[in-house]
Amino acid sequence: MSTRTAFLKGHGTENDFVIIPDPGNAVELSPAAVAALCDRRAGIGGDGVLHAVRSSAHPDALHMAPEAEWFMDYRNSDGSVAEMCGNGVRVFAHYLQRAGLADEGDLAVATRGGVKSVHIDKDGSITVGMGKALLPGGDVTVRVGERSWPALHVNMGNPHAVAFVEDLAHAGALLAPPPVSPDSLYPEGVNVEFVVARGEGHVAMRVHERGSGETRSCGTGACAVAVAAARRDGVDPALTGAPARYTVDVPGGRLVVTERPDGEVELTGPAVIVAEGEIDPEWFEHAS
Repeated sequence: MSTRTAFLKGHGTENDFVIIPDPGNAVELSPAAVAALCDRRAGIGGDGVLHAVRSSAHPDALHMAPEAEWFMDYRNSDGSVAEMCGNGVRVFAHYLQRAGLADEGDLAVATRGGVKSVHIDKDGSITVGMGKALLPGGDVTVRVGERSWPALHVNMGNPHAVAFVEDLAHAGALLAPPPVSPDSLYPEGVNVEFVVARGEGHVAMRVHERGSGETRSCGTGACAVAVAAARRDGVDPALTGAPARYTVDVPGGRLVVTERPDGEVELTGPAVIVAEGEIDPEWFEHAS
């Protein structure tokens, strides 16, 4: 590669990402290149890569181009492709606004989990319409060492197993994916959330994200946790006709999740751009 590749670094509640602006889909991002970019010692460092491409230029997003100009081609830090990332969408939208590619207010972003509605507020907070939570049912168990807990299977465009625990420390070091059974429910892996109650409408969580390990925050995970907490509290907005709102503390900050009576789940939180620069072409070519 003879030309330098631009990048930015951003985070949403310390869930951090390398952003690669690439409107025409000209940058080839192999799994090895993504993993190298996300390496915190030998690369830029991040929980994933946000590849910013025009929907009309990417085969995975072409069908969404009439609804959303921009496609968030999201990759986990191990190079694998993911359907969605709630914190990532907020950072993605903030980047578009910062680059003059989107205005304050409403914005549509294409993802592999569908087109997401985003609202950029005047105070800088960003709300993402995450779609409806699916609760397929079935008995799920999460295990860490000698401890095990029943978990709720929640799908937010990607799969989650939500376990309520007595103490977040019981999740252990989370250096490896916690065993989840039956594993046949999750042939491509699963995000696992450990949750404790902090008060009415208030929970705290830790998460092991498939393909990334434990992260400081997970947007889809926070949504899954809020829906699971509401059901555990006997609340279903579809039945009550009133929205359910939960504050979700993550290691990297605080998010607010609202489940509306129509089933739409909204995620609100901050997004920050911390740096920008260029990737050395020789390093990138070697990494790829």
